[in-house]
Formats: sequence, structure tokens, C-alpha cells
Amino acid sequence: MSTEPETTQDGEPGAPGAETPGGGDTGAGADGGSTATAEGAESPEGVESPEGAAKQLSEAAAELAAQRLERERIARRKAEKQGPVAAGGKLSGTAADLLAAVRAVENGEKPATTAFRAPEPAPRAAVPEPARRPAPVPAPAAAPSAPAPETVGTVSAVLVEGGAPDTLAPQVAEVLGEGADERLREDPWQLLRVPGVRPEQADGFARALLGAECGPDDERRGRALTVWLLDQAAIAGHTALDAPALTAALAQRSVPDPDAAVQSALAEGEALLFQDALEPAAPAQEDDEEGEERPVRVLVGLERYALAEESLADGLARVVNSLPKEDTADWPSAAASASGSAAELIRAVAGHGIVLHTGGEASRAEAAALVVAAGRLGLRAYAAAHTPDGRRRFAALLAHAESSGGEVREAGEGAPGGEEGVPGGTDRAAVTVAGLLAGAEGPGRDAEGTFSLDLLVVLDAPQLDVETAAMLAESLPDGARLVLSGDPGVLWSAGPGRVFADLLAARVWPQVASRTPDPGPIGELVSGIGIGELNQVEAPGKEVVIVPVRDAGEAVHRTVQLVADSVPRAFGIPAEQTQVITPGHGGAAGTRALNVALKERLNPGPGRFGGFDPGDRIAYSPEPGRTVPGLVVRADADGLHLECAGAPVVVPKDRVERSVRLGWALTAHQAVGLRLPAAVVVLPGDAAQALTRPWIYTAFGRAERHLSVVHGVDQALARAVAEVPQKPRTTRLPALLKAQVPIPTPAN
Repeated sequence: MSTEPETTQDGEPGAPGAETPGGGDTGAGADGGSTATAEGAESPEGVESPEGAAKQLSEAAAELAAQRLERERIARRKAEKQGPVAAGGKLSGTAADLLAAVRAVENGEKPATTAFRAPEPAPRAAVPEPARRPAPVPAPAAAPSAPAPETVGTVSAVLVEGGAPDTLAPQVAEVLGEGADERLREDPWQLLRVPGVRPEQADGFARALLGAECGPDDERRGRALTVWLLDQAAIAGHTALDAPALTAALAQRSVPDPDAAVQSALAEGEALLFQDALEPAAPAQEDDEEGEERPVRVLVGLERYALAEESLADGLARVVNSLPKEDTADWPSAAASASGSAAELIRAVAGHGIVLHTGGEASRAEAAALVVAAGRLGLRAYAAAHTPDGRRRFAALLAHAESSGGEVREAGEGAPGGEEGVPGGTDRAAVTVAGLLAGAEGPGRDAEGTFSLDLLVVLDAPQLDVETAAMLAESLPDGARLVLSGDPGVLWSAGPGRVFADLLAARVWPQVASRTPDPGPIGELVSGIGIGELNQVEAPGKEVVIVPVRDAGEAVHRTVQLVADSVPRAFGIPAEQTQVITPGHGGAAGTRALNVALKERLNPGPGRFGGFDPGDRIAYSPEPGRTVPGLVVRADADGLHLECAGAPVVVPKDRVERSVRLGWALTAHQAVGLRLPAAVVVLPGDAAQALTRPWIYTAFGRAERHLSVVHGVDQALARAVAEVPQKPRTTRLPALLKAQVPIPTPAN
């Protein structure tokens, strides 16, 4: 790597998101990947743009509607099961106490107060459910309309009475629905359901409305804080929390009786209780004369994520069980037409319903070879990327594989870099995950509500959150094959769960590791980071440049200089093809400060459209956890008009502030699905504590031709690469997989 003071850019990280009881930082955290939190974390990361330009319904709205329909379907299935513990089996100790408390409340009795006292292990008999086809999924309906003006008006009056800003009224009305004003009067802590509201703010609002009746021991407060803590945990990526961690967090929030607060949330159906075995029982233990019980883990979680994890485990089990015993496709010939890892991937897919494929950017060519080979066998094969940019790049790989007879070449040997056009209609096999689920792209759904396909390859699999993964699995038809392909070194999903990591750790399906290295100095640098080594690489063409800075002000100055002058002059890469990446939104060199400086240099203007001008580069978040880059076109009475991935998007005026930000600078989570010719990664001094190996791996890996690192963290960079792994997440998927997913046997 070389040091060149001339090539300079800078950006300083914002403060990480609030810590959650699960031990991780909030979704936005240093990566800004979720809706605004109490700590000021900003809107979601890695979002995808609406793609159904041919449809009147935007892709974002269609996907949200599809998600609602899927959750309703899962909820109906859940209601058919017995008991609130999804893992099945008998309950004892804490779990039994809490279940008894729930039933007591349902029967009008007073619940016991002994829950969470000295948890006792209990036996858990795993009973896999029979494979079944998902119910038909109707066409997605239009997104819900904005709250009625009269509803917003009545909510505004209650907010003003409680000393809260009336600007929250539209959000409160949207979150709480019809009768929101009465709900707030009956339970002021319902205000905590609005993203960004802090417990202390809700407490102040409650005191103003309730007066002397308000106190820290109010049951409504304890229940609301329980749900709020679980929400914060979900923002940080957890699908559930250990019961002791949850009660400890409630105690820190001055809840006098945390156990009672959790019981109340369970009784009201605000949360669910689970008891998962920590380890499988050996046959000898099951027949033990002393009847020794298996150790268990007591978890509490929100229903939506619990149902999604169970639905995902069910769907994966069905995919494995439904693979036909007899397959007429000539897979051996298809594998013979490829070589190396691509041939290994094709052979694995031939004999298994689910295959996990790992590798860097160059490994996508192997997935392309698989899709082309399956198509030549007469199968309906599709690949789904998480971003329009990812879809475009994969479509170029498909076109190359098609024109070269399915042969996989290593990057740098004539393989396309993603800029070429896509001849011959091959791009129809490349879709976005959102477009596929919404029906705006890909094969559509059959009469039973399942995708009309035989093979689905999901690219960038680490970005799959548990809800999206569940919808994909449940939408696969019987007999279809599923390949999850991605780089395990990148940041996990913006939404809850660590699906790809959990599936890899389960080791119940074939795993094909690519042997195709990412090319050039940037590929060599990123590969070393992936194994915990920050190597100095030879960069004769200045593909990698280190720009040392002393403080945040210098970092911002150097960043602007790099984007506007140095990179275009030295490499011929225009500013619009250079992405600035920094650890957080706040701070002197976070995305806010950098975007202001970059706008002033690259597209100055008065910001007459809610802070934006035509030509501004933006990051649009149609929903929490997803971001798509775009440009501002104009504004009118309908709202702010954007162009995102070539599709027009209109953001209503009341949603602009929440969902649109300047986008010259992004966090790594927001940029995870992108690849641009140049990237400038800004590491100011106050970013040191926010750095992890996956963050650095992800940020550095966004560059194709040139990477500039604005470096102000001294030895913290090397230390993070060597010593700081991904922050842990608490999920139930591993336990559910052990109970429901059989180990597959290869087909003959």
C-alpha cells in the first residue's frame, strides 16, 4: 500500500447506537442500519429500491404488503399449535411458572410472582412437524394510506397536553392506528412504540398526563419497557433475549419488579416465552434412572421474529424433504461443462435440496455458471440479489457465462466487471429479492402461491434477515432447490437474525467454498482482512492508497479533495462513481458532516426541497433496514421525486425527513450491497471503538478499481482486523434446525 497525501478524503464516525440488553449495539449503531433509536442511531442500512416500474404499485409498498400477508399466514399456522412454546415438549421451572402466569391472567386470576426465580432445567422433546406446502399468497395489496387528518389532529392535541412535540402526531397515528388518542390517554407509555422515542421521554409524557397516578411501578410502564427492550434488541440483530438479560435491563430502567413486568407482557401477548435445549441429549441420558433433566435456555422474544424463525425452519425442512428421489436432469453433463468450484457447486446442487456457497465477489461467476447450466437442463432457474446494483452485476455475469458456454473464468481473465450490457435477455433470470417477493420481477407465483421456479440462488446471503428468509423458504415449491451464496466475512443483515451464519454453523447441508480469489491488490488486501491479517500489498497502479490524517476536520477536507479532484484526475473515475463510507452518522466526520461538505463542493444549492436540490445524491430508505442510492429529480405537491436504480420514486412530503438522506457518504451497512469503481473509507480517530473485522472487510470490499483509506485511527485498524469479530446475536434458529431439519442423504 502507498501513502499519498495528495489523494485525500475524510470522514469521521458517528456515535454508535445504544447498547441493547443482548450485548450488541443497536441496529444503526456504528453502521446506521436501522430506524432512529433513542441513541440517535439513524435509519436502516442496505436498502433496496422499488423496481416494479411497470406496475403502479411501488416495489417497496408491494414488499411491505407481501410481508404483512406472510406474517398473517404464519400467525394462522401458529394458532393451530398447542402452547406458546414453539420448541415443544414439557415445561418446568421458570418456563412453567410463566406459562402458568399467562393462563392465570387469561382465566381472570392473579398471576404468580415467582417467575425467573432460580430457573430449572426441563426436558424438551423435539417433535418435527410434517412437511407441508405454504398456503396461497394473494397478490399484494396497496400500502396503507396515511392516517386521516382528524386522527392526526386528535393525537396532536394529546401530545401537546403531555408536553410532547406535535410533530410526532403522524407517526403516532400511523403506529397506534385508529383511536390512537384514546390509547395514549389510557396508556401514555404506548408512545414508546414510536421509533426514536426514549423511555425518559415517555415517562415525562406519562407524568404530564397522569399526574400523581404515574409511578415507576406502574404495570403499563413495565410492560411497555419490556417490549421496547425487545425492540431495541431486534434493531441490534437479536431475535430473542435471554430472560436474565431482559430482567437485568428492566432493573436498570428502574422497574421495581422486572419479573412482574415480563409476566405482564407475556400475559398480554406482547411477547412470547421459549425454552430451548442447550445441547442434545445422548441416548444414555434419556434412560437415566435418576431422570436427569436436560439443560435449557429460557428466552423471551417478540412474536413476529419467533414466528419467522419457526417458519424458516419449517420451510427449509420442507425443501429438503420434497426433493424428488428420481431426477431426469442430466446434472453430470452440466458439471462436466464447468470446472473447479463451479463444477463442485453444480454437483452439490444435483443431489441436495439446499446448498450453501461461500466466497468473495469473484465467486459470483460460479453461481452464474450454475444458473446457466440449470437453464440448459430445462429448469426454471433464477438468482436474487438484494440490491438493483447486485442484480445488474449478476446479469452481466449471466450474459458472459451464456456467451462463453457456461465456462467460468477467474476474474481478470475476460470475466465482466459488471459494466457491460446484457444481451440475449439473460438478465431475466436475475432479480432482486424484494421484486421477487412482491411479484414485480421473476417468475411470479403459481395457483398455490409458490414461486414458479425449480432453482433459486440467493446472492449476498449474509444480508438475509429472518423474516425475508422465511418468506423466501415458504414461497419455494415442493421439489425446488435453494442455493444460498455469499461472503461470510461481510456484515450480517440489517434486520434481526444471522440466518446465513446459523445455517453454516448447523453443518447439515453441503457447503461449497469457492477457490476463485478476488483479483488485484484490493482483492489481496480484503482476503487478508477476512482471515484477520492487515497486510501491506503491492499496488503499483495506486489501487490502494492510505491517506493519514490528524483530526476529523482534516479527514473531511481530504475526503472532499479525493472525491472531487484526486480520484477523477488520477483514475478517470467521476465523483458519482466514488462511494464514501464511514462508521457512523454522527460526529465531526460522520455521514452527516461528510454529506454537507460533499454537497457544498459537488452540488451546491439552497436545499429548497426539504433540504434537497435536483442532482443531489441521496440514500432512500423505503423501510427500516433497507437503503437504495439515487438522485433527486424534482419536487412538487406530490412529494420528492427521485430516480433510484433507473426507476422513478415519489416520496410523500411527510415521509421525506424520515426516509431520504444525502448519499455521497454512507455507512458500511448501507453500502454492503454495492460495488463501485472507487471507494473512500473514512476512519477518523473517534471511530476506533466502532471498528470490527467484518466492518472493515465490508467497507474495503466495496471498491472495484481504487480504494483510498483516510486513516486517523493509528493501530486501532490493525487491532480490529486481528481481534474484533462480529458482534454476537441471540437467535433461536440453531435450536429449531436441530429439532426440525433432518441431515440429508445424497441422491444416487
